Amino acid sequence: MNERILLVEDDPELGKQVTGYLNRAGFETTWATRGDRAAQLELGKFHMIILDLMLPGMSGFEVLQALRRQSDLPVLVLSALNDSVSKVRALQIGADDYLTKPFFPEELVERVRARLRRPLLQRAQQIELGPLRLDLAARGAFFEGKDIELTRVEFDILEALARRPGSALSRRWLVEHLLDPDREGAERTLDVHISRIRKKLGNARWIVTVWGIGYRLDPVGS
Repeated sequence: MNERILLVEDDPELGKQVTGYLNRAGFETTWATRGDRAAQLELGKFHMIILDLMLPGMSGFEVLQALRRQSDLPVLVLSALNDSVSKVRALQIGADDYLTKPFFPEELVERVRARLRRPLLQRAQQIELGPLRLDLAARGAFFEGKDIELTRVEFDILEALARRPGSALSRRWLVEHLLDPDREGAERTLDVHISRIRKKLGNARWIVTVWGIGYRLDPVGS
């Protein structure tokens, strides 16, 4: 079955073109022209979303925020906004990639393929990424077959990163969702947890620092 892509784009000509590019590349594309209508769709049936930011009804930023409250679905932002503030904000909220308009159709298709190739396997209550395995039910972590002793917070951080391998999670998001955001020095505490996880994995290259944003789990670094 072809992988299903949701395109959220209000420009009728561009939407038609992008749909054509994706369909010819072998994807099954659904096209929505309003942010509010896209947010109401059954997003679980899609494998990825291509999202414009300047949309009627509900901005792309708002769609992304709503999506991240319930799903880890990959999101590629496709926008005419090329300023660093917009790019960083989208990535902090939870976008996996950002491509500015105008763009080359071949690059768009290859970015979609690259994102969908990311080695994430979730089945039952497990996440497997190469030598890393997380047992979510038992809250156990294993690297190269060896049991890793993690604290509750360390496991939560590693699980959050493992659910979206290759994508940066902002320090703010990690602090707000996994630590106490009101505690003084919370971001520094996060850095300490990351350092300890790296040491326990025995391979510091697996968790990459994304300057100005946060951290990502990079299985390629193994």
